Amino acid sequence: MALPKLKKDGLVASPSAFQGFLDALDVVGSWEWDVARDSLMADALVATLFSVDPDRAEAGTPLREFVSGIHVDDRKRVTRQIGQCARVGGSYVAEYRVCSADGQIRWVLARGRFDLAASGEPLRGRGIIIDITPARMSEEAYVSSDMFAAAHPLERAAERCLAAKKAVSEVGDTHLQLLADMLLLEVGRRLAKLEDQSRRKLMN
Repeated sequence: MALPKLKKDGLVASPSAFQGFLDALDVVGSWEWDVARDSLMADALVATLFSVDPDRAEAGTPLREFVSGIHVDDRKRVTRQIGQCARVGGSYVAEYRVCSADGQIRWVLARGRFDLAASGEPLRGRGIIIDITPARMSEEAYVSSDMFAAAHPLERAAERCLAAKKAVSEVGDTHLQLLADMLLLEVGRRLAKLEDQSRRKLMN
C-alpha cells in the first residue's frame, strides 16, 4: 500500500488511507542522521509519523523538526537518551509517543545506533522506527524503556538489514528491494516482541 502524500498545508490528502496504512501493526521505517551537518534523512513513513514533510525528510532536515513531532510529555526523556547515546556511541531502544500527520497520538518503538569519529565526536546515527500503536493501546499502563539488549543478535541483524536496504536501493532491483524490506520488517517485529517481553518483566 502506498503511503498517502501530505498536502502543502500539512494535512493528509486521504485520512482514511493514512489511518489504514499506519494501523498495520509493526510497520517499519528507517532514518539516518549526519550529526556534523545536522541532516536527518528518513523515509515517508517516519516523516509522516513525526509530522515532517516527506520531501524534506528525504532530502535531509535538522533533527529538531523530528523532535518537534515527539509528544511533549516524552520529548525530554527521549532527547536525553538519544543525546547520551550519540555522545558515547552504541545502540539505544526507546518507546514513546509521536504526534503524527493525521493529528493522532501514536506509539512508536525506536531503535538507533550511533558511530563516533576517530576524534570521539558523534559522526552518524541510523535506525528504524516501528509503529506499535495497536499493541501499545491494548495495555493499561505506560512503562518507559531505556537501553536494552544492545549486544543482542537482533540488534546486529537490524543494523545489517539497514545497510543491505541502502545498498540494494542503489542497485534499483525492485525484487531485491522488496526482499530487503520484508527482512527488515520481520527483524523489526522481533525487536518489538523483545522489547515487549522486557517491558512486561519490569511490570511484574
